[in-house]
Amino acid sequence: MELAFMFPGQGAQTAGMGKDIYEKYEEARSIYKKVSEILNVDMCKLCFETDIEELSKTENTQIAIATMSLSILEVLKSKGIRAKIATGLSLGEYVALMYAGVLDIETGMKLLKQRGYLMGHLVPNEKYAMAAVIGIDAGIIEDACEEIRKTGKFVVPANYNYSGQIVISGNEDGIEECINLLKEKGAKKVIKLNTSGPFHTEKLQKASSEFSKYLEDVKFNEPQIDVIKNIDGSIYKKDDDFKTILSKHIISPVRFDKAIKLMSTTVDTYVEIGPGKALSGFVKREIPDAKIYTINNAESLEEFIKCY
Repeated sequence: MELAFMFPGQGAQTAGMGKDIYEKYEEARSIYKKVSEILNVDMCKLCFETDIEELSKTENTQIAIATMSLSILEVLKSKGIRAKIATGLSLGEYVALMYAGVLDIETGMKLLKQRGYLMGHLVPNEKYAMAAVIGIDAGIIEDACEEIRKTGKFVVPANYNYSGQIVISGNEDGIEECINLLKEKGAKKVIKLNTSGPFHTEKLQKASSEFSKYLEDVKFNEPQIDVIKNIDGSIYKKDDDFKTILSKHIISPVRFDKAIKLMSTTVDTYVEIGPGKALSGFVKREIPDAKIYTINNAESLEEFIKCY
């Protein structure tokens, strides 16, 4: 098998996620212990005991999802299972960078903690919303967003998940107006999402600028495997300006659609590592006959190890 590892982003979290893996594998327990010491946060309590409302706060979600993904990676590593290429959705890109050795775990998790705090707190005081638009061409969605912006409201594409789905983000009035417009233009379905932050839009410029300061002293290593960037769907090169890319990452649309296309030319098996199964769904819709594994609990982890 030629493997691609994919790491989920915010929205995949569930209360108690990863607990059965923690209980079954010493390798997983070692990661929770290590991250707890690095961040001075009890990651077991956060991931296994915290209610979904508290867990879904951006400053908690990002470190929790990353810790679960890293714990699964540690188990796979102990079994000699390695990927050829890695990518992630938003915060998941940091897990991919840690996996590829670009960031060590201490640096990567400290960055995610800071990133989550800034993205959760440095948001303009407005009511925002997001919606998934399904079954309509990207150009039509982009034109609709531009049409709404001309009226003074704010709406932009934030996540290009696959060729048939784009998530738009903006202020509540703009999103509602854009939903109606896209339905008129032929969208098969438009689903308002249960999230309110204007992630991956210019509204987080202040968070992006502040985060760039934290990146100044960070040491980035040469990637040991290929990692796909969210901002343009290309592979990181050793001479890339990681600091600029990761600061822009916060305000730039996520191009997971391009990541899928690139992976399809390189690997034959896709493995989603962490809570949820959204990324597996995106790949399945884009490549119906793809071989896909989703590892989000002890049972699915065991099944994958047996298959491998």
